[in-house]
Amino acid sequence: MKVFLLFLATLCLGSLATSAQKKSYDIVSYTSPDNWKEEITDSYISYSKIDGGSWAQIAIYKSTVSKGSIEEDSQNEWNAVVLALHPVENEEKGQAQTAEGWSVVSRSGVWKYNGTNIGTILTTFSNDITCVSILCNATAQPYLKDYQKFISTVTLNAGKGISPSKNTISANNSIAGLWEHNVSERSGYISGGYFRKEYTFNTDGTYEYRAKNWSVFAKDILFVRETGNYTVNGNQLTIVPKKGAGQWWSKAASGKSEGSWGSYQKAADFKTEKTVYTFEIKQLSGMDKPTLTLISNKPTEREGRQNNNNNALQEFNYTRNTSGKSIIDNPPGQN
Repeated sequence: MKVFLLFLATLCLGSLATSAQKKSYDIVSYTSPDNWKEEITDSYISYSKIDGGSWAQIAIYKSTVSKGSIEEDSQNEWNAVVLALHPVENEEKGQAQTAEGWSVVSRSGVWKYNGTNIGTILTTFSNDITCVSILCNATAQPYLKDYQKFISTVTLNAGKGISPSKNTISANNSIAGLWEHNVSERSGYISGGYFRKEYTFNTDGTYEYRAKNWSVFAKDILFVRETGNYTVNGNQLTIVPKKGAGQWWSKAASGKSEGSWGSYQKAADFKTEKTVYTFEIKQLSGMDKPTLTLISNKPTEREGRQNNNNNALQEFNYTRNTSGKSIIDNPPGQN
């Protein structure tokens, strides 16, 4: 598929200057394929076609805030749209091409569905501010020509990109305040434990990070506390710790409330680590509070890892706490 990818990248960029198309979705204008079934969801519009035992699908995804470069955007979109759903073999990546302020990269691979090989191509456009991707899944080579034809009709309108009032709060807005992450533990019919993390970003540029793991399957409680300074530059958040430590505490005697502290046991294996995150603050659908997403190109000492794919970006989500009351209590004797 490599030759096709290289041709496709050139074709995509060549199409950016063409005339207005018949239909539009988000920032993408295009001509829909004839006699393909249209479907609209919350995150994409798709066109599909079935010919006997073969089929194909083309989908345009809603634009997102750029990670800052076509390479980062292409990798992030590939992880989120393709790898998150299917293990992919024979991955290939075309060379980035640039024209009129937009860059484009196409990636391809093969995954299996009910024993059938599915060829997948993801074409990602980025102007380092806005990013948008178009996906093609197909069971037969002739459908790739349909995808070529479809891509050749595409034009992009950056002025119709993400509206901060609707989806993404400007990265320049202050992240000052209390942000929390709270996951309840459940395994089969057993429940009751929790894993909690939170950041407090103060307006003077200092921060505090705390974490408490109280698992019904663990003998002791893990507590982590770290303080230091932070800076915000555009959509980049830099955290510079001054001090921090992890501790193991026993659980309180039976009969006390869940999560109650016992006595200090020993130091935990925790190291302070300067980290630069890309961050987004979004009002997610169905949520009444903003979500802070911290994105790192590797696992962090504080958050650990979000997934086991070493090539994937790590994303950690925190919800704004508007009550001002922490969900984490300190161990005895610590203020």
